[in-house]
Amino acid sequence: MNLNKVHHVAIIGSDYEKSKHFYVEQLGFQIIRENYREERDDYKIDLKLNDLELELFIIKNCPKRPSFPEAYGLRHLAFRVDSVEETVKELNSMGIETEPIRYDTYTNEKMTFFFDPDGLPLEIHE
Repeated sequence: MNLNKVHHVAIIGSDYEKSKHFYVEQLGFQIIRENYREERDDYKIDLKLNDLELELFIIKNCPKRPSFPEAYGLRHLAFRVDSVEETVKELNSMGIETEPIRYDTYTNEKMTFFFDPDGLPLEIHE
């Protein structure tokens, strides 16, 4: 087996404008390509942040993501940052709420969570 790295992560969103604004304008992802898929009546936006590629699918009327209690599957997406405090300030200044900063139990590094427009948990971690 020759797995080198994760190629991309796919996320389903419900609102084209809100999701695109959140990931591109607020988090700083760059658009690689953007397509409306008429046969599916959805959008697929390929995004990039450094080496991370994100496929953002905007699909109408999907079931809500179960978060509490947590369900099997992807738990969250985590981003490494230089400073959790500075990133929290920046997120908060854009109206994005964050959980209180805490320390990872095992690494003792600072971390916290925030959520995308559809409630997907996103983590920032030093």
